[in-house]
Amino acid sequence: MMKWTVFACLLLFATALSAAEPVTFNARSANSGNWSDVGTWEAGRKPQAGDFVQIRSGHTVEYDVHSGDALRMLHVAGNLRFSRTKSTLLDVGLIKIEPGTTTTEDGFDCHDDAPAALPGGVKPALEIGSRESPIPAGIKATIRLRHHKGTNAETLPAIIACGGRFDVHGEPMARTWLKLAKPAGPGDTRITLESAVPDWRVGDRIIVTTGDLKGPDAGGGFRQGLGRPKKPGTEECLIKAVDGAVLTLDRALKFVHHGQGLMRCEAANLSRNVVIESAEPGGVRGHTMYHRDSIGGISYAEFRHLGKDGVLGKYPIHFHLVRDTMRGSGVIGASIWDSHNRWVTIHGTDHLIVRDCVGYQSRGHGYFLEDATEQWNLLDRNLAVQAFGSAPLPKQVLSYDPNDGAGFWWANGRNTLTRNVSCENDRYGYHFQIVKTSVFDPVMQLRGPDGKSAGQDVRAVPFLRFEDNESHGNGLFGFRFGDEVHGSVGGTPQHPFVVRNLRSWQEHYAVRPNVRCFMLDGLKVRNAAYGIYHPDYDLHVYRDIELDNVTAEPINGGHDDDSLADGDFTYERLTFRNCRLGRDPLVQLTHRAAKPGLSGHFRGIVVINSVSNDGVVNFGGGPRTNRVDNPVRYYFHDWPAAGEVTRVISERSLDIESRGDFRIIDGWTGGEARAGIAAGVVFPQLLHLSDNLPPATLITQVRTEDNRRIVSGVSHDNGEIATVSVNGQPATITARHAGVADWTITLEASNDRAYVGRSVDRAGNVEHTTHQRFESDRR
Repeated sequence: MMKWTVFACLLLFATALSAAEPVTFNARSANSGNWSDVGTWEAGRKPQAGDFVQIRSGHTVEYDVHSGDALRMLHVAGNLRFSRTKSTLLDVGLIKIEPGTTTTEDGFDCHDDAPAALPGGVKPALEIGSRESPIPAGIKATIRLRHHKGTNAETLPAIIACGGRFDVHGEPMARTWLKLAKPAGPGDTRITLESAVPDWRVGDRIIVTTGDLKGPDAGGGFRQGLGRPKKPGTEECLIKAVDGAVLTLDRALKFVHHGQGLMRCEAANLSRNVVIESAEPGGVRGHTMYHRDSIGGISYAEFRHLGKDGVLGKYPIHFHLVRDTMRGSGVIGASIWDSHNRWVTIHGTDHLIVRDCVGYQSRGHGYFLEDATEQWNLLDRNLAVQAFGSAPLPKQVLSYDPNDGAGFWWANGRNTLTRNVSCENDRYGYHFQIVKTSVFDPVMQLRGPDGKSAGQDVRAVPFLRFEDNESHGNGLFGFRFGDEVHGSVGGTPQHPFVVRNLRSWQEHYAVRPNVRCFMLDGLKVRNAAYGIYHPDYDLHVYRDIELDNVTAEPINGGHDDDSLADGDFTYERLTFRNCRLGRDPLVQLTHRAAKPGLSGHFRGIVVINSVSNDGVVNFGGGPRTNRVDNPVRYYFHDWPAAGEVTRVISERSLDIESRGDFRIIDGWTGGEARAGIAAGVVFPQLLHLSDNLPPATLITQVRTEDNRRIVSGVSHDNGEIATVSVNGQPATITARHAGVADWTITLEASNDRAYVGRSVDRAGNVEHTTHQRFESDRR
């Protein structure tokens, strides 16, 4: 037994050693040409199964074959370009896009001795279509990542961009996912979408998301080795026919899928004509990575059966410690599904865009920003479905993260999340989580808007933008912000954490805000057990809150069992509709505060078809004591009587015996609440928002038309974009939504070899860290 153990150790050591040594190539390009031409290769030897192949610097090879002969490794030091006129298949163990004449067989780290390409210089490139000229409709390009016996299963198979250009671009789609326009249910073979989908094809694989409440006991994910949720409501189908906005499916639906009002499910297309997949989904899976100083990007491609279960850093799409060297790049319109380790991971990387993507089935969090240093990234109009709970990854950067299944997970507020939908994930739709622990210090070196880095407690960095996001059918929380420790996460009255226009339906807990200095401006909840749950009241402002059929606690009293307020808070324009409760009131108040003199104010309350056996307003939650040392002063403006301010106190408050004007109001106060008229009380303004944060500009594409350059991009801000310029000339803003502005500009031919984008917001903040894009970086 010992002999075999020693032998195994020596074999592992030899494998690791060989991976670190430069490989010997069996086939090398002799000049530019087609892959299928013998003249393209040295000595006329075309690549064969098991080969180490190199595309040499200065050579452009067009991949024009459909081959299942699995190469062991492909080193792209020149340019490998996939055919746009015929369908192709490349079966390979490792593709490394890296300058130089030598490289190593490592599917994670780059070659230590590889020469760095100069900024603006020509880089080696793997080009599966480009933004300007994607793989067209009717042509399919596939890379199949295959594990080879004897290679490192922890890092291989893989595609690794080590300072090179990695472009993956399929046929563009107007929309990759849409809402249903009509309900669909068991037995239906047709669904109607909110708009026509002329670029969805017969045979495409789609999902129709769930309309059910998953609830905290319905899932399980991979966390306990239970596999998929016990009651999945999302259904997979193939398209049998397309007629405008009506899709005929290859089978009848089994479950209810809502399609009216707030509650509308989604249909998402998973199929693309460019595919990167694992050859053996049930065996050793592959992954892809961008390293620092790489360029390129992904649009309308399909990444399926990728991700290494339980292995740190091995994800379907991974931007690894790139910082801002890939600014303006990202992932547009991709589908990432059946992943064993996340969907898209942004690690130590800034200024990316992830837009119109579909993530479906992952182990662990789906869209994931990894180490709390990521800033200025834009995640816009993405769909997250079935991120299953898993175990924490070995040596993960933020050890406090249980990796328990969030559609979106991030730990630095200075990012923009807009128009996303998160559905049927094991635990969270969205989880913003930053925690100080014995091994993690949240004071980090962060790059500021002026471009300078300084130490900053990341817990005090507010959201750049969090607006118009939606959750439904998740395992526990729709939206969770913050930490369990009172007051550990939060901004200031001038720079609070602001979230706007959220929608949450068919959830257990709709929103849990454990953040100091917080504004929730617009929330619609329908069919939930809890509305605003265990808030850390401390300079909290809630406006335009609509709670429909919230059945347990529409407004919860305070943080956890402590049930106390840490600071003042206000509610304005609060509507209860169809909330018919048993033991809890519509508005639950906390008995006590962390310090004396705190108050909570309510104004504009509307109650429609809602009633509770415990009154509209009452106290509850937290420790029950006979006396309350620091009672919170609660004021209800114009309610229950117009023109009056009603103060509500607990019968256990110290001053109740000396205040004879407090009484029970039948049908309004619960058993522990007493109400009285308060004179001269003004509804307070707790937050005083100040905008001194400049926008962020991303140049996403430069294309040529009639010897002119058409430059396009997107800018985002915590306010509104006023102007965008490129090389000092004004761009045209073509679309606006939630602080995000898409823009374009046409530049006449010139000697410019770089494009400098800059934005100014309506508060007059000028962007200092402009985006400079080199002509040679066009993608």
